[in-house]
Amino acid sequence: MAKYTILTPAGASFTTSGGGYDHEMEALEGLGAEIVECPATEEGFIAAAPTADAVYAKGMKFSARMIDALTKCRHIALGTVGVDYVDVAAATAKGIPVTNCPDTFIEEVADHAMMLLLATHRRCIEQDRMVREGRWSEGRPQLLQIPRLMGQTLGFIAFGRVARATARRAAAFGLRMKAFDPFVEELTMSALGVEPASLSEVLSTSDFVSMHLPDTPESRGFLKEHHFRQMKKTALFINTGRGPTVNEAALIRALSEGWIAGAGLDVFETEPTRQDNPLHGMNNVILSPHNASASSRFDPARKRRVGQELALTLQGKWPLSCVNPTVLATSTLRRWQPYAMERGPNS
Repeated sequence: MAKYTILTPAGASFTTSGGGYDHEMEALEGLGAEIVECPATEEGFIAAAPTADAVYAKGMKFSARMIDALTKCRHIALGTVGVDYVDVAAATAKGIPVTNCPDTFIEEVADHAMMLLLATHRRCIEQDRMVREGRWSEGRPQLLQIPRLMGQTLGFIAFGRVARATARRAAAFGLRMKAFDPFVEELTMSALGVEPASLSEVLSTSDFVSMHLPDTPESRGFLKEHHFRQMKKTALFINTGRGPTVNEAALIRALSEGWIAGAGLDVFETEPTRQDNPLHGMNNVILSPHNASASSRFDPARKRRVGQELALTLQGKWPLSCVNPTVLATSTLRRWQPYAMERGPNS
């Protein structure tokens, strides 16, 4: 019989079902831990909750009711950067640390953000269609209307890990950069050649606006109609952060009425998007299915990180990352790190 039970929803895999838990178990080997699947429903989870020493949260919403049913759980582990599908406040109220993977696939998302910026700027999808449809002669005149990329201004809304990695890439293209983030020190920005700025300044002066806010109750619907009206008519909007941080109806209106020139979007207010979503029919928009973080190292890396975090807490140690670190001071877990802890999606 296993010493520790790690409860997780059955079939609620990040990628394909039936893949097993070999990567997670690497760090858990020898601890007497077992990952046990329960039905991927609220009622099914609640029925099994009293057995859980830890929870591997994936594939479904974890409500306050589900968390309240945990009687001996010492840790809720997530294999994502975002934590919006878990009621963190409920976990905090019960003194349960919640961990995420804030640094596992930063480079992939930054690559994707830069790809969307370049593809929207150089009209890559439209140019491809012109070749395929025999409209060769239309390609050059279209690009003759857009400015050279070097010297253009890229503005960031939030300047966490992904934004910083994107800034390092953008610098190589000669972009000027500004960022709005009242929670990040100015020296952190200036070290990357980024000028601290107000939200209004970022919106009104940037040729590209890149959104990186995490999805929190405070940030939902953050960008509204009046924000898009502040942007340049030639501006391009990039979002590889979280869809709910943007009022999508306002974005659609901005694109359809020409308040801004275009957008590159990996995330949406509702996912998957409905087939009648107006964004699907817009030639000035490039879309991807919330897969900016994906690469061949993506699944193994984050699954191993989940295993490492679970192994630490089951051994009575602080985790590497904790999105509600206030619970640690009153927990039985002991600090072992000689350095500051990562504290969440935008640290």
